[in-house]
Amino acid sequence: MRRLKLTPRPDWQAKAEAVGFVYHHTEGQAYWDEGVAYAFTLEQVEQDLEPAAAELHDLCLDLVDEVAGSQALMERLAIPAEHRDFVAASWRAKSPSLYGRFDFGYDGKAKPKLYEYNADTPTSVFEAATFQWLWLEELIANGTLPANADQFNSLFEALRDRFKVLFPTGGFVHFASDEDAVEDRQTVRFLEDLALQAGVEPKFVAMDNIGLNEEGQFVDLEGFVLQAAFKLYPWEFMLREPYAAHLNTAQVRWIEPPWKAILSNKGILPLLWERHRGHPNLLEAYFEGDPAANALGGRFVRKPLFSREGANVEVVGGPEHLGEAVLDQGYGAEGAIVQAYHPPPEFDGKRPVVGAWMVGNAPAGIGIREDDSVVTKNLARFVPHVIEG
Repeated sequence: MRRLKLTPRPDWQAKAEAVGFVYHHTEGQAYWDEGVAYAFTLEQVEQDLEPAAAELHDLCLDLVDEVAGSQALMERLAIPAEHRDFVAASWRAKSPSLYGRFDFGYDGKAKPKLYEYNADTPTSVFEAATFQWLWLEELIANGTLPANADQFNSLFEALRDRFKVLFPTGGFVHFASDEDAVEDRQTVRFLEDLALQAGVEPKFVAMDNIGLNEEGQFVDLEGFVLQAAFKLYPWEFMLREPYAAHLNTAQVRWIEPPWKAILSNKGILPLLWERHRGHPNLLEAYFEGDPAANALGGRFVRKPLFSREGANVEVVGGPEHLGEAVLDQGYGAEGAIVQAYHPPPEFDGKRPVVGAWMVGNAPAGIGIREDDSVVTKNLARFVPHVIEG
């Protein structure tokens, strides 16, 4: 694994916007950074990253099966009592999943270590599936990269084919997100296009424009009933919204399904450690307040059960604790976990985290976020990768 320094294409911004990647800057800072790239060997992909994602996915599904049958475990994960049967029923019904993303600490030498599983509303799928692949093709064509260069990246085809599996006879599917969040809306547009290619008729509805009819069904602004719906909106929010009382009776086929409320919770990290202590891809983790957490020593990472993009994640102890500002976005009321301190590797003073994508039950590619700090936050940059031949 190497960090390459490259010359950005002078027209990359126009090319990004041409394919809908309009959020290439965040708060005035570049989000996409092709001045660098990470190079992997095929062995690192095939013997480390891909099998780690596949095995952890299986462990996670086993955990869902256990949690879905346990009120005590549901409570530990702060799933509201009135919705636990709803979540469990979706698992018993084998409601299918579209995708998820494991975030790994990986240096190309030691085995990948799981930081968290973005199992419900993972973003960066658009840039991972499309723009970094287009970048690779152009750099091969202009001779910057060798002709045998490759990527661990079948995301586009895998997602399109997964929609065919989810909806084998086509049909009508609503797609929902926050309409004003540009990244979310463009990500959903990308998924709408893939669904269309798979024979599905997509229709967008903003989350705050979903209403309720007299029969207790969710409807869009034109009164069309939501029967199947992809939503880029977290289950932990949905289960606490005023409309949550109708989730169990509205009979919507949700993508991602309700059982993803279990896996999108950082409480799975101590549960996985408890069941698979010493697993080479897991970090030691405990629920906050568990006396066993003393085994972590004086330096560890505290994470709320629910948070996004490093928000309210805190490195406790050691020199980083003094200089690492916590991005406070109000998460943490439901509880927290503590995890062994295992900072991302350092390359030229930067810290990459490898996001390993699952589509259905199979690994389908990676995307890399790079930050200046040991906690990957909302302003972290997306950088492309290449497999060296």
